Amino acid sequence: MPPLPLGSSFGRRLMRASIKRLDREKQYEGARLEKRTGALRVYTPQGVLTGAALLWIHGGGMVIGSAAQDDQFCAETARQLGVVVVSVEYRLAPEFPFPSAADDCYAAWTWLQQAATHLQIDRTRVAVGGQSAGGGLAASLVQRIHDARGIQPIAQWLFSPMLDDRTAARTELDAIKHKIWNNRLNRIGWRAFLGTEPGAASVPEYAVPARRNDLRGLPPTWIGVGDIELFFDEDKTYADRLQSAGADSTLEIVPGAPHGFESIAARTRLAQAYLSHSREWLGEKIAGSPAGGKHENT
Repeated sequence: MPPLPLGSSFGRRLMRASIKRLDREKQYEGARLEKRTGALRVYTPQGVLTGAALLWIHGGGMVIGSAAQDDQFCAETARQLGVVVVSVEYRLAPEFPFPSAADDCYAAWTWLQQAATHLQIDRTRVAVGGQSAGGGLAASLVQRIHDARGIQPIAQWLFSPMLDDRTAARTELDAIKHKIWNNRLNRIGWRAFLGTEPGAASVPEYAVPARRNDLRGLPPTWIGVGDIELFFDEDKTYADRLQSAGADSTLEIVPGAPHGFESIAARTRLAQAYLSHSREWLGEKIAGSPAGGKHENT
């Protein structure tokens, strides 16, 4: 995979245009896709509904990406688990820095709660998930919902989440050739999102989930990450902190797996096994199964 040309506005426009071509009408076995106003995509399983739902947030380093890129993933999740999946098309940096994307995700959560009767879901059985930048936005959203009180997510489901801007400030990591997403790209993403250099002494509340001091009271959490990718340390640290704070925290480590492998190589046996494990975990949580409170290695 060639280096992502995210350092210039032209490069970002080029990447966004190529991803936008994915946004077309498609049919998926066992699930129906509807586009809703407010930049939402709703995937409804064809068959028996379990009454649960997932709010999904796509990746792209805060600067590229589209909800359409995860159509297949969301449709398969809806079909396999019998859940309604709502995917968010949030505004991208640097044109729209924090809190734009975070506010879009919170608005999607609010819409989903208000539309629960129409969607035939239980408001108390909604999980929040995301991949990469979307995983970071999901973690921040869960923190924001926690502080707002009211109905809480039943779980958070995070694939190699982008959680800590301080990683981008560690310039010694630039020399490591992390596949797909390296620290130079990471710095571009965080700088665009925050509107300042990453690693500052303080950041706005809910901008960087790993900066939150108190993680008590957060819902059961699954974090999956490859052990050779840039986000491994920050993801493991967050999982450990959740565990120490009394949360049900499951960390799934995939040896030798680069960032986003489950999307780029989704049909490989490794990715299929990983996705199967993750969906099993989510299915148990949204069904109301007892919390496991464990760390796992695979």
